[in-house]
Amino acid sequence: MQELFIPVHVRFVIALGLSLLIGLERESSALIHKGRAYAGVRTYSLIGVYGFGCAWLYNAGVPWMLPVGMLSITALALVGYLAKLKGGHVGWTSEVATVLTFITGALCLISDIWLPLALGIVGTFLLSEKARFEQYVDRLDKTEFLAVVKFLLVTLIILPVLPDQSYTQFNLNPRKIWQIVVLVSSIGFAGYFLTKKFGAKVGLWLSGLLGGIVSSTAVAIASGRIAQNKPEQCANALKASLLASSIMYLRILVLIWFISPVFVEHIWWKMVVLALCGFALSVIGTHVARDNGETHVGTLQNPFEIRPAMVFALLFVVLSVATVLVQKFYGNAGIITLAAIIGISDIDPFILSVISQTTQAESVIVSAILVSMLSNTILKGIYFGFLAKKARVATAWRFGLLAILHIPIILIP
Repeated sequence: MQELFIPVHVRFVIALGLSLLIGLERESSALIHKGRAYAGVRTYSLIGVYGFGCAWLYNAGVPWMLPVGMLSITALALVGYLAKLKGGHVGWTSEVATVLTFITGALCLISDIWLPLALGIVGTFLLSEKARFEQYVDRLDKTEFLAVVKFLLVTLIILPVLPDQSYTQFNLNPRKIWQIVVLVSSIGFAGYFLTKKFGAKVGLWLSGLLGGIVSSTAVAIASGRIAQNKPEQCANALKASLLASSIMYLRILVLIWFISPVFVEHIWWKMVVLALCGFALSVIGTHVARDNGETHVGTLQNPFEIRPAMVFALLFVVLSVATVLVQKFYGNAGIITLAAIIGISDIDPFILSVISQTTQAESVIVSAILVSMLSNTILKGIYFGFLAKKARVATAWRFGLLAILHIPIILIP
């Protein structure tokens, strides 16, 4: 990033403005809570200016001014904290804000201007959003939070040490495989988080729509169980399942774009058409029951847990080997047959494994992707129809028509 030339007097104004911003937040926060402010607008402004002055002297040939200034501000903050502690008050927030203000003022002169701007603005935001962060902590699911932390920990530890080279005749690259696992889990977690946050508030259909980002098959099973237990919600549950199936095409298109963009040019319009057909089938001729928002798909598994990530990695490796062997011994017909069989399970590992095996967008691979989706669509219809007895006719013709629409799209080059 190229450093911008900003005159000293402009940098001084920025330092003063950022210090004022932090001071305003601290003083307004004290007024809201009807307490006595540790320091107000003027004090924080002076601290920022003090930091700027120390940086000026540092540039002028007095190198000890910056550490001395930092130590003096830290000492003042410590004295203030001890006095506050004697009065029965706890919390380091204002004292840390004091040190941050000094650092921000100094960096306005001696660093690229984006750094103090980021520190000042982000620091003020974090200070002002205390109440909202406390609400998030109160509502935090500790089990899911630990699952995410464990996954990120494993990712950060494992990914850097994995060798970035291909092994065996099947071209298995450990680092590339784990990167794909992280990518798929990240996209799935985004849908999982949105479903958990909004699903119960807006009803079954949006819960299914967001759940499709995680797993459309899981949504079909979960919504089928809802229709089984609450027959009056059959239409809503069917709509949710179809919406999840429609989102599947867009989700896989995003994954293909990340992992092997060369395929996007040949498959994007087919995926979009199928997604639009799914959306249309979910709303045309559907008379849904009133949904008060209490029914939602709540059985999705957190994709950031270690176990599903390891299972995905194992499936990816197995299917990568199987694809190479099938193509070697049975040719293109074998690949298409394998795609149809794989459709009865999770199709993501198969699709991502076949596109990672080649650097060219072969037509047989595009057809195999679409065939696996065709097979998976039929399976989801069977799952849902088996559970939702009162919606079997509607399920059969809607999922059946969506499956049939795959055939001309597969045949079109």
